[in-house]
Amino acid sequence: MRRSEFHRAVDAEFGSRGPSIVQDLVLTAVGQRTAGEAIDAGVPPRDVWLALCVEMDVPESRRHGAGRLERRR
Repeated sequence: MRRSEFHRAVDAEFGSRGPSIVQDLVLTAVGQRTAGEAIDAGVPPRDVWLALCVEMDVPESRRHGAGRLERRR
């Protein structure tokens, strides 16, 4: 997952609350950092996305592949 895919996934899942969740919610699984801090510190966006999903109780069916654009034909 790229950073851009992470942001698309956050937008799709959390809508207008996404930016504040990324900036304010501290995630235990990524070293007591916010999602934004974790990505800036070099934690892979996929790991941050999964930590965010666990913390926010996102169903597993909406976690995998989130944020990816469909391939061009």
